[in-house]
Amino acid sequence: MSFKIVADSSADLLSLNGVDFASVPLTIMAGDHTYVDDATLDPGQMMAELATYKGRSSTACPNPDAYREAFGEADEVAVVTITSGLSGSYNASEIAKADYEKAHPERCVLTVDSLSAGPEMLLLIEKLAEMHDQGLNVDEMAPAIEAYRQTTHLVFALETLRSLVNNGRVSPAVAAVAGLLNIRIVGIASEVGTLQPVAKCRGEKRTLDGMLNTMREHGFSGGKVRISHCQNEKAAGILADQILAQWPQTDIQIYPCRGLCSYYAEVGGMLVGYEGA
Repeated sequence: MSFKIVADSSADLLSLNGVDFASVPLTIMAGDHTYVDDATLDPGQMMAELATYKGRSSTACPNPDAYREAFGEADEVAVVTITSGLSGSYNASEIAKADYEKAHPERCVLTVDSLSAGPEMLLLIEKLAEMHDQGLNVDEMAPAIEAYRQTTHLVFALETLRSLVNNGRVSPAVAAVAGLLNIRIVGIASEVGTLQPVAKCRGEKRTLDGMLNTMREHGFSGGKVRISHCQNEKAAGILADQILAQWPQTDIQIYPCRGLCSYYAEVGGMLVGYEGA
């Protein structure tokens, strides 16, 4: 039986070694400009253009048709989406699943609400690929991936809150105070999939310390760490070195954000997905 993993573009992933994979793009809209978060998008150019744009911007999730097209002709599909607490992407995948299974009763689709974004989604995708290699079908994957999701976490650090304000995630007053005081926000994906600030840090060193402290509090003691960044590879490398200094056996990957995560993280932002308790 053929197997395929599908994820929306907030996973920052365009291909996956050894597994049939498809990315379903979200879109970013700013005035007359629409940025489709697919392989043709240049995130750096998008961020440069958004930096000079003074109006409101927003994002839109994929529609069910985009998911159905991504399923292709696979007998079994596992879908991972950005948290339903911030986007309708998961709901769209559920509609696509129902339509696909109605049209093909012999096929099966597993939909996974990551309750997160970016690198924590990547951890879930990697685990699904591992389960497939072990011979599990999607029915067997469902409880196993939910159990694994309970052990993964996301911590992020933002240097600016502009996009979060534009989309109603943070109040303008909070963003203004943070900007005036050069405060960076360290936050997490909560248990219900919302963005939850946990610390306000001034300067890079305290921000990285705040991220490490958050990882310890969630039981990190080595394992997998995935770090995505928006034009801030230097700080991501420093964080990786600090993690390895304390937990030398950690499996770390660093990579740049693509469109959707760049939009929310903004220049200088970082997102860290990791295995914990």
